[in-house]
Amino acid sequence: MADPARAARLAQRIKVVVAEALRRAVKDERAEAITVTDARVTNDLQHATVYYTVLGDAAAAAGAREILETKKGVLRREVGRNLTIRLTPTLEFVADEVPVNASHVEDLLRQARERDAEVARLAQGAHPAGDADPYRKADEADDDAYDDGFDDVEPRED
Repeated sequence: MADPARAARLAQRIKVVVAEALRRAVKDERAEAITVTDARVTNDLQHATVYYTVLGDAAAAAGAREILETKKGVLRREVGRNLTIRLTPTLEFVADEVPVNASHVEDLLRQARERDAEVARLAQGAHPAGDADPYRKADEADDDAYDDGFDDVEPRED
């Protein structure tokens, strides 16, 4: 088992090497839309997962996935040449969903702000439906209702 810090450093190096290899070694214009966002390496340094995003629509994403799968050997060779480790890790490419999820969260927050503004607009001229103070107050009549009649009884002396 390798040190987790070493695995993290190796992952960062793999991220840079794969991004450079996509720019230099892969001769396909569809590869220009690919951005390598992160890489993770297992603690035994045998497998690397590379996360990427694609600028464009679903067709561009499908093209990027195809390029990465067909050029996986070329990219692994470049990683092996640029790393100083005994074994070159296998590469797995995973589409990074963080930007899509962040966009969805931003849309939900925008909708919540709009609803809050609508509620605030409706509440500006609103008045309470009941009395000004809707809570019951304890008064003398309530105290007498619960009088159990034991106040007048003298204690027994045995």
